[in-house]
Amino acid sequence: MPAHAPETTHDDPAAKPSPNTNPSADPTPSADPTAPTAATDPLGRERSHLAASRSALRAMREDVESLDIRDVTANWVNAIVLQAQIDDRIKALADLAHTPLFFGRLDYLHAPGAELAEGAEGEQFYIGRRHVHDADGDPMVIDWRAPVSQPFYRASKTDPQDISLRRRFGYTGGELTAYEDEHLSDPAEAAAVSKLLQQEIERPRVGPMRDIVATIQPEQDEIVRSGLSGSVCVQGGPGTGKTAVGLHRVAYLLYAHRDRLARTGTLVIGPNRSFLHYIEQVLPALGELEVKQATVDDLVARPGLEVLGTDAAETAVVKGDARMAQVLSRAVRSHVTRPTEPLMVVRGSRRWRVPAYELEEMVEELQKRDIRYGAAREALPQRIAHAVLVRMEQAGEAPDDRVQDAVARNAAVKAVVKEVWPAVEPAKLVLRLLSDPEFLALHAADLLSEDEQKLLLWPKPFRSVKSAKWSAADLVLIDEATDLVERTHSLGHVVLDEAQDLSPMQYRAVGRRCTTGSATVLGDLAQGTTPWATRSWDEALTHLGKPQAVLEELTAGFRVPREVIAYASRLLPSISPGLAPVSSVRETPGSLRIAEAADLTAAVLAACRESLTHEGSIGLIAADARIPALAEALAAAGLPYLSPGEETTAESRLTLVPASLAKGLEYDYVVLDEPAAIVDGEPDERTGLRRLYVCLTRAVSGLSVLHTAALPAALLP
Repeated sequence: MPAHAPETTHDDPAAKPSPNTNPSADPTPSADPTAPTAATDPLGRERSHLAASRSALRAMREDVESLDIRDVTANWVNAIVLQAQIDDRIKALADLAHTPLFFGRLDYLHAPGAELAEGAEGEQFYIGRRHVHDADGDPMVIDWRAPVSQPFYRASKTDPQDISLRRRFGYTGGELTAYEDEHLSDPAEAAAVSKLLQQEIERPRVGPMRDIVATIQPEQDEIVRSGLSGSVCVQGGPGTGKTAVGLHRVAYLLYAHRDRLARTGTLVIGPNRSFLHYIEQVLPALGELEVKQATVDDLVARPGLEVLGTDAAETAVVKGDARMAQVLSRAVRSHVTRPTEPLMVVRGSRRWRVPAYELEEMVEELQKRDIRYGAAREALPQRIAHAVLVRMEQAGEAPDDRVQDAVARNAAVKAVVKEVWPAVEPAKLVLRLLSDPEFLALHAADLLSEDEQKLLLWPKPFRSVKSAKWSAADLVLIDEATDLVERTHSLGHVVLDEAQDLSPMQYRAVGRRCTTGSATVLGDLAQGTTPWATRSWDEALTHLGKPQAVLEELTAGFRVPREVIAYASRLLPSISPGLAPVSSVRETPGSLRIAEAADLTAAVLAACRESLTHEGSIGLIAADARIPALAEALAAAGLPYLSPGEETTAESRLTLVPASLAKGLEYDYVVLDEPAAIVDGEPDERTGLRRLYVCLTRAVSGLSVLHTAALPAALLP
């Protein structure tokens, strides 16, 4: 956290709205000499501006709602499209009752862009989640993504950026209750930590993940505002805000490059549905409604192909290896055969002959161009037709493009293409690779060992694509084969979160979705919990197709208390040697409790009850195998609980979390059940310790570690 200098934090002890909250109230001081002024009641003035801004936002929304498009649309299709755009605009202008409309204010010494003009007066801007203007079009709230808002995040005592005053606002239940000032250009004011900033970071969490727009730090802001053309990889330990940074980067890019991204599209990719549900409200809170969200499994899904099978860990590792891309490429290309017979095309009374050697030259030329298999197959009949047209012209005819298209559709030409360059069905190709030992050996020679090939083969081959019990890794292979046949559609920008858990083949699947766009890759090498987890970001980015991406590292932790992250960091030498531990800015005495219990379940229930006496969300995290027993115990004890991804409320704040789904989630208080069982639930110790590291770092305010078995040796001091 930067060392900024709040002069004073001004609070309203009653935490009640000011009486001066009439929506039509003028935020400027009253001409009445007895009325409160900005000098005597600054909090009231700010509340008045908030009320006026909310009124202006309502007016903006009402203006859009009142639009009559009956006379401006040429047909019903245009009317539907325009109405959909209007509906989206109305949604974007929604005033969220418990989401502050603005969270800060900047007082410039000079008007932005006129700093050198003699006598130029400063300007004042309120910084918020979206732009709001009054009836005259004058701004009342400036979007946090606008260039004029940037100093709110980056200005400091050492670099004031022409800011005389930065004011932060504190809210309670949507009402403005406090403010804090920093006089950045005043050399007499000492540097200090922002109390409101820290309170906002530590505020209890109820419901889905919230945005961090009010608390973005300078190093985070640099990543958020980096350009669209370049890709960025963010390595960040627990609590460094990497996920929120990635989501805010999407919101910023949509603001700065809206027209371009409206055409090309954006996508956020998360590890599972629970995670996506947890983060799904962040972008709408920032006014962005068009960003799609998906898992890697969603990307590679194919109609009619269900994931009904599972792979052993060692099989999944081979299927996810980058060498499989070359095996598939060989298998696809193997369908091309050498022409051995000449082609005879009959048109009317004339016969046109194309010799075999000339057909072979066409095929070889297309193979050398290394274009998609399907594109080459579509090009071959046109090449053949062109050769026929040359012969027609030499014979004195004057054929045109229509004649060439007709020749390309000729039955004899189509028969040659079918024989020489047959169609390839990706799913059938993968089915054959996993079923036919000879076919696999032919294309995996010098790439995969005999043992690796045996791991790939199904013990009992399936007869058809529909009857096969495909695994998640199989669909990734089918996706790769599909791209070899026809190009995958590319988006303008893709955000990939929890990227450390992807296999090389999964990286390739994601990379295909942004070949002509850019990517933001987010992850933590220490939290890799799959047998194929990423070993280095350089390797991962190469598989993604973005080897030139800029690598940024976030090491300042704002979420996990110092005592908790220090305890979890004992595992780093065992799970990710050389990785720098997170340095938490939050010191919370008493936030960590470790206890051995004779009756583990009873101790866990007691810890859950104690945690529920505090404000905020509670997560009970346990090994997957322990979840059924704990669910039964919670029900018997009368403690209602939610599943991961379900939204917590003031009435239901306890979530029962399997260790395998804990990644990316956070809770104010965490009760961690039997660390040794979490480690033992994974295929190997290193993966188990990484899973434990994830589970230990989900707490924002307090962590209780309860165990009966001995703690893993790596956790001991």
